[in-house]
Amino acid sequence: MRVQRSFLILVVSFSLFLLISCSKNLPFENKDVLSVNANHAMTVQNLENYTVYEGTLVTGALFKIWLPAEWNGELVLYAHGYVAPTEPVQIPESHLKLNDGTYVPDLVTDMGYAFATTSYRENGFAVQKAIIDLVELEFKFEELLPEPEFVYLVGVSEGGLITAKSLEMKKLYDGGLALCGPVGDMPKQVNYVGDLRVLFDYFFPGILPGSPIHIPDEVMQNWETKYVPKILQALQDYPQRTQELIRCARVPVDPDNPTTIPKSIIGLLWYNVFATNDLVERVGGNPFDNSDRMYHGSGDDQYLNKNVKRFTADPQALENLKRMFNTTGYLNRPIVTMHTVGDPIVPAWHERLYREKVFPENGRIMYTNQFVMRYGHCNFNKEELLQGFALMVEKAKLFKSMQLPGPTVVSRSSWKTISN
Repeated sequence: MRVQRSFLILVVSFSLFLLISCSKNLPFENKDVLSVNANHAMTVQNLENYTVYEGTLVTGALFKIWLPAEWNGELVLYAHGYVAPTEPVQIPESHLKLNDGTYVPDLVTDMGYAFATTSYRENGFAVQKAIIDLVELEFKFEELLPEPEFVYLVGVSEGGLITAKSLEMKKLYDGGLALCGPVGDMPKQVNYVGDLRVLFDYFFPGILPGSPIHIPDEVMQNWETKYVPKILQALQDYPQRTQELIRCARVPVDPDNPTTIPKSIIGLLWYNVFATNDLVERVGGNPFDNSDRMYHGSGDDQYLNKNVKRFTADPQALENLKRMFNTTGYLNRPIVTMHTVGDPIVPAWHERLYREKVFPENGRIMYTNQFVMRYGHCNFNKEELLQGFALMVEKAKLFKSMQLPGPTVVSRSSWKTISN
């Protein structure tokens, strides 16, 4: 089994490398795929409850592995969420903690599972490269330690999208848990964030330089010190405009907690500021389009729709966005998705859109969704996560015991595109 799995990982990694190198349709360059890092130094730290391995993968991504003292023979790989390109490449420790302070590696290893994560080789919307980095992470684990009997992939936010796409692309993982990921439709997600920005500029003109599709470096450099205070002051000074902005942009808030209104707005504007330029560069143009959008919820919708700024997506950029980031719903192994109903960053409607993709092909055997009635992005507590994780493990083991073959390709249409 160890030889088979290691060989499979190597074959898939090499196959992805060849596809990326040879395909003109895929948006990576050959030189970025397997750029070997010259420094392969690894540290090993023996702690009371587990041993920690840290080092660098051949892709240049950093990795960290926690092996519990009493290992159950199973491995959890963790795909973290979006990190701004302006940040250094490192494992984001803040993504490894729940809101109550629970450290996720402790939570997982206390149950006997090994836990491993990676920085990815770069920040930003590095979904395709992250998929390969996670393959290499599993390969690295098996170089250092015995082959796990089961391997699960858990991802949060952008990592939720990485998890879903990984389970659609190959059969390396036995199951997946995707938390609050934009798994339904990336163009709709881009338009959701862009709509908030374009409406903010309409209701509060002159506060943010640039536009929804181009962010000046100065805004990113002074975001926390200059622009967040200006935004918060404007929201406080003009409460009626703030309410209209929330209604027109369809942004979830907690009606019993007024502080969630500025929290939702600041959160979405952060993604516009720190993700827009990165995404435009990756897809080769502007993917945001509100050219024919009709906004509703203001004091004068006719005036709003006549005067709000309009943008038209570049057709090729939009096609690249779909190819690079959209899911297909053709799952190779079971997945459980979880979403807070009041998620202001990645709205819960992504789950409905993904369900529509999955059910005609795989049905309930491969896909389960759980909603949590709460405001916030990925705002799950420990008990909810453990329940979702246990369900994912149960479905993965049931699937394996039934020996049900998964689909051999991601989808009939997209596989032809990749292989041509």
